Amino acid sequence: KSGKRPFMLVDVSLCIGCHACVNACKFENGLALKQFNTWIETWDAGEYPHVVRANVPHLCNHCDDAPCLAVCPTGATYRNDDGLVLVDQEKCIGCKYCMAACPFSVRWQNDDGEVEKCTFCVNRTSAGLLPACVSTCVTRARYFGDLDDPSSDIAKKVADVGGEALFADLGLNPSVLYVGLSQVEGLPATSAIHRGGNVVKPYEG
Repeated sequence: KSGKRPFMLVDVSLCIGCHACVNACKFENGLALKQFNTWIETWDAGEYPHVVRANVPHLCNHCDDAPCLAVCPTGATYRNDDGLVLVDQEKCIGCKYCMAACPFSVRWQNDDGEVEKCTFCVNRTSAGLLPACVSTCVTRARYFGDLDDPSSDIAKKVADVGGEALFADLGLNPSVLYVGLSQVEGLPATSAIHRGGNVVKPYEG
């Protein structure tokens, strides 16, 4: 490994659900209308006049203990030198084991049957740029950098405010943490929850 740990911190109290990140990701990665590498779960909570809208961005968590890695039968899902969990589409046979294993529902199949997902914009970050979703966030709700570099903004931010993992009880040690997640998850939904994400094709057996 390179000695780096690419890491993202998302402050849900700052997320306004504008979908700038979602659209920037689509543009950067050439995704079709119903394909998402990142998406936002949204619901309303509270009672009039004290109503708030909760927004929780979702993306691949690039887990240290990634369940998708363990179930891939061909090695298509792999970890690169920087610790990112990526997909080698030349090896992907479209079995969808990884999609079933991922608790975050952030993988999807392209028209050729190969699985795709968020790569932390490895094409950008390997050149020293920020992921598209981070660089376009209008409220700076997303932070990104090398967590193993104590002088980096992300390391300082995590040291300052900590962070919570989605499905922390699974113990996957993800590379995405959230600020304010427990407060948002504790809000009872008073509207339908829009889960966004990729359209799952109905079973046609």
